[in-house]
Amino acid sequence: MKPPLTGIRIVEFEGIGPGPLAGRMLADMGAEVTVIARPQKGAVTERLGGAADNNPLRRGKTVVLLDLKQATAVAEAMALVTAADALIEGNRPGVMEKLGLGPADCAARNPRLVYGRMTGWGQSGPLAQAAGHDLNYVALTGLLSLSAHRGERPIVPPTVVGDASGALGLAFGIACALLEARASGRGRVVDAAIVDVVAMLGGIVQWIRGSGQLDAGRPSPFHDSPFYEVYECADGGFITLGALEPQFYLLLLDKLGLHDADPAAQYELAQWPALKARFAALFKSRPRDAWCELLEGSDVCFAPVLSIAEAAQHPHMASRGAYIVGPSGKLDVAAAPRFLELGEPPANGQPCSTEGGRLC
Repeated sequence: MKPPLTGIRIVEFEGIGPGPLAGRMLADMGAEVTVIARPQKGAVTERLGGAADNNPLRRGKTVVLLDLKQATAVAEAMALVTAADALIEGNRPGVMEKLGLGPADCAARNPRLVYGRMTGWGQSGPLAQAAGHDLNYVALTGLLSLSAHRGERPIVPPTVVGDASGALGLAFGIACALLEARASGRGRVVDAAIVDVVAMLGGIVQWIRGSGQLDAGRPSPFHDSPFYEVYECADGGFITLGALEPQFYLLLLDKLGLHDADPAAQYELAQWPALKARFAALFKSRPRDAWCELLEGSDVCFAPVLSIAEAAQHPHMASRGAYIVGPSGKLDVAAAPRFLELGEPPANGQPCSTEGGRLC
C-alpha cells in the first residue's frame, strides 16, 4: 500500500519539540514535508539534540535553510506555502503575522491551506504570550497532580505527556482539516494548544474521577491499592501490576501463592495497606527476571519496567519492529499507527519500508 498521506505537501517552520514531531508523524504517513529551518541552531536544540544532521525529528523531510529576517527569504517561504496543502508553525502568537506569513497572508495566496499552529498555551488566553515547556502545560491541566502518591510531590513526566500529546493533537487536527478543505475548498487554522490536547486526553481520567476513584480524598485503586502499582525487585529492577478486574486479580493471587487472601475482598479499602506491604515484600524477594518468567504473558496485567535499550530488545517490541536504528546509528522509533489492507492478517516484523520509519 501507498502511505495514506501520499501527495500531501506540508511546509513546516521548524521549532522545537512538538511541532517537528507532528511534522514527522505526517511525513511517516507519506506526506511531503519541507522544513524551513533557521541557519543558526537554537540553544535548546543544541543542548538537548546535538548535531542537526542527526536530528531524528527531521526524518523523511526536506530541509531548506532560510533567514526569515530577510525579505527574499520570506518571499521564498511564501512560494512554498502557496504550493502546499498544510503548514506547521510553533512560534508565539503574533510572530508569523509580523513576518507577513500569518494565516490571513497565506490564505490570500492559498485559500485551501490548512494552517497548523502548535503552542503550549494556545493562540488566546491570559497566558498566550508567556514562555513555557511540557512540564508547565501538564501541570496547568491538573493531570500532573495525579502522578503523586498521597502526601508526595508529583514526578516530572517524560515529554510524551505534554509535547508529544500536543504533536499528536496537531497531526490529528491537520488531517481532519485536510479532509474538510478537499470538500469545501477552504482551509482552516488549527489551534493546537498543548493544554487543550492534554486536558482532552484526560477524558478517561475525568470519567474515573467522577466516580470518586481519583482525586477524591479517599483511597484510590490507582494510587493506594496493592494490585495497581510499581514494585521494586531484589536486583533493584521494577515491575508493574494492573490487575483491576476480579478475574485478573484472582489469577494474580494464585500465581503469587497468596491463597489466604480473599479475592472477593479486592476492593475492601481497609485491607489494602497490609496486603500492599505483603506484595512489596514478596516482589523484593526475587529479581525482576524471575517475576517476568512467572507472570509475563499471563492475564495478571504485568510488565517489567524497562530502560529504552531493554525495550528495544524485548521480544514483543522487537517482533513488532517498534524500535529501529536510525541513519546515525542511534536508536529511533518506527511510525505508528500501522495500516493493513482490509481482510489482511496482522504480521510481525519491521516496518515494510527501509526509508526511516515510514510505513508503506
